[in-house]
Amino acid sequence: MMLVRVAVGRSDIEGMGLFATVPIPAGTPVWRWVSGFDRVLEESEMTAWPEAARRHIAHYGYLDPASRRWVLGGDLSIFMNHAAHPNTGAPGTVGAAPETVALRDIAAGEELTCDYHQFDASGKPVGC
Repeated sequence: MMLVRVAVGRSDIEGMGLFATVPIPAGTPVWRWVSGFDRVLEESEMTAWPEAARRHIAHYGYLDPASRRWVLGGDLSIFMNHAAHPNTGAPGTVGAAPETVALRDIAAGEELTCDYHQFDASGKPVGC
């Protein structure tokens, strides 16, 4: 769940992206896993779904490398795009729930980015 104020807009990276609507200081938590709001999906439950639903999960979700389950955010976090040098990421400590923070100061109007390779085992191309 996004913990900072954001909006979806046109991205120079890929289609639509997620943008800060207020300045976000370095170290600020920007996203945290909220069980029940964010979803974990078993491959077996998805096989009965229409192809369009499976494509949606493959595009907006990610495959968790540890559990081999698909994960789909319950909010605008699904619009965060990849960057080789992202401005958000995991702080390196394990808390009660997975969390990402601003790795540096992020200006209002700036696109929020993350490194898909840190958490997505699906092998989909970046920007997919």
